[in-house]
Amino acid sequence: MHTVWVRLNAVVFFGLSALLGFSVLAAISKIGHSSRHVPHVHKLKLKRLKSLKSHGGVDRALLNFDLHVDLNPAFHWNIKQLFVYVVASYETDRNPNNQIVLWDKIVEATDPPKSKIIKQDSIFVKYALVDQAADLRGRDVKLQVLWDHMPLTGLLYMGSQDKSTCSSFTLPYDYR
Repeated sequence: MHTVWVRLNAVVFFGLSALLGFSVLAAISKIGHSSRHVPHVHKLKLKRLKSLKSHGGVDRALLNFDLHVDLNPAFHWNIKQLFVYVVASYETDRNPNNQIVLWDKIVEATDPPKSKIIKQDSIFVKYALVDQAADLRGRDVKLQVLWDHMPLTGLLYMGSQDKSTCSSFTLPYDYR
């Protein structure tokens, strides 16, 4: 006869082996989710440039934009939440790649389906478009929606709006 400790050892390690097997199956089942589960960006467009000023030696632009995006396709059994954000990108002579987050939102999987559709016009930026070298005037700026998938289990992964559908605009050459 086996002792209680031998039996307990067998039960515990059988449970751990089953847990490992189910974790591996869960990880395999989410392969390819990042390419299949993509939010639909219907509209991202500059509404109005409120101001472009020199503020303390840096250029600062404040603006409004329209955003219509359906996040429902991005949610599946393994997504806890999405971190959605709008990024402004532009190039300068000193820095060829500038990216600034203008607005962000966290959408939970437990939120109702209607709240996973963002359809807002004239959103004022949470964070100003700021360039530390005072190089914003006359720059071409591209707006793009990006999102981070935060799963219940597995690796984090990021997604972005197709670059061909991004909105762009040119900032004026004079402060206003």
